[in-house]
Amino acid sequence: MSYIHFIGGEKGGVGKSLVARLLAQYFIDRSVPFVAFDTDRSHGALLRFYADFTAPAVLDQHDSLDPVIERAMEDPSRRILVDLAAQTQATLASWFDDSDVLGFAAENGITLTWWHVMDAGRDSVDLLRQWLDQFGGQLKLVIVLNEIRGEKFDILDASGERQRAEALGASVISLRRLPDTTMQKIDQHSASFWAAINHPDRSSGGLGMLDRQRVKVWLNRVYGAMDKIAL
Repeated sequence: MSYIHFIGGEKGGVGKSLVARLLAQYFIDRSVPFVAFDTDRSHGALLRFYADFTAPAVLDQHDSLDPVIERAMEDPSRRILVDLAAQTQATLASWFDDSDVLGFAAENGITLTWWHVMDAGRDSVDLLRQWLDQFGGQLKLVIVLNEIRGEKFDILDASGERQRAEALGASVISLRRLPDTTMQKIDQHSASFWAAINHPDRSSGGLGMLDRQRVKVWLNRVYGAMDKIAL
């Protein structure tokens, strides 16, 4: 069985690349082989933080994502991670449709999972509604409530879209907040989350002892949620 994970949400700034980085680190820490594709032309986070595992995938042609399927077929034990830039869902939908990717995946034992990353705003709820209208029930869905971008998801709860998604088999996980200053230190040094926790040199990793402890606790909570999903 092969697994391909698409990290989406369509809206810029909701934390898609952060979730992609977390999933990459999860695979590393769980000794799960994987390869990643980064579709961000300007500042791809996976290319920056996990360059040894990542290749660029500029979505400018109809076959730009073909290598994603090809790599999955080459080695079923290796997970495939695709970090989607903002406003690429239409391109992905065309690729699905033109090549019947969903049918091909079903025939060849490939599990497709969409990670829909959300902030607390109405735009994210509207984009989830549009995704469910287009793809609901056709591939696995993991909704990520990114509390770094808003802690109360009242608009989502009132919309009925979460309930609709869960009725179609979606999983919902919350991404707890990590202090802004800690995340800024990690990003400033272009450090992986492993380096952030394990590098004792503040000049290289940027983090003090308790900062490293905060990141460790935060990662353990994220991993606990991910452990409940077949990845």
